[in-house]
Amino acid sequence: MSRLAATPLSVLDLAPIREGGSAADSYRESVALAQLTERLGFTRFWLAEHHGIEGIASAATAVLIGHVAGATQRIRVGSGGIIMPDHTG
Repeated sequence: MSRLAATPLSVLDLAPIREGGSAADSYRESVALAQLTERLGFTRFWLAEHHGIEGIASAATAVLIGHVAGATQRIRVGSGGIIMPDHTG
């Protein structure tokens, strides 16, 4: 068995919205990336959770996780986030 096959690999997707594109386009691109990731034998597909950032479609990760998981067969789909304190002054 190759070392690569023994090492579980993941992909992290930020779900960016391309210039001139839409959140729906970004969701389609995330599904396509997850399907490719699955075909290549990766173990997990992570969606980065970001809020309040223009151009990022992954604020509602629960919605995107369901969308991606429904379009894949065996890859594990999840999200993660780090909550940072808001220092405004």
